[in-house]
Amino acid sequence: MADITALFGILIAIGIAFPGMLSAWWLLFPNTVERAQVRLERTPWQCFWMGSITTILGLIPIFILLALPFGPAKFAGASLIVILLGISSLGSAGLAAQMGKYLAQKSNLEPAAAFIRSSVALELAVFFPVIGWFLVFPLILVTAIGATSFALLRWAPQTNPTSTTGPALVTQQ
Repeated sequence: MADITALFGILIAIGIAFPGMLSAWWLLFPNTVERAQVRLERTPWQCFWMGSITTILGLIPIFILLALPFGPAKFAGASLIVILLGISSLGSAGLAAQMGKYLAQKSNLEPAAAFIRSSVALELAVFFPVIGWFLVFPLILVTAIGATSFALLRWAPQTNPTSTTGPALVTQQ
């Protein structure tokens, strides 16, 4: 019974801490989170594919290091896991910011309130049994890694040139 209570307490603590962590990233690294948000808004599939490549390239050394029978190698592998999850959490903050932007437009919320609510919604989507665990979580994880990779590399999406359909400007000489 104590094990169930401890597990339930851990899940509650994680549930409270996740929106707080995303909020901290949003406040501490606003430019990186904004670049990830813009990338997710304009090119979500490119973020997914970049995240797939980055995840595979990150998992190869992690598996190799964790398989070695050497303590410092296992520590380096575990450190790489933490770094990869940290990169993903920055992208998740960008995703929550994008969701918050939509929510603020539809409900007249302040940006911070919309961001917190979006963080909670993102968390609840991942906690949903089976679909959240095996579909939503991997998609969000990989896409967030890709968005953060683009944001850290400062690769902005291409902007389409705007066409002017109004009258041409005439300059006087």
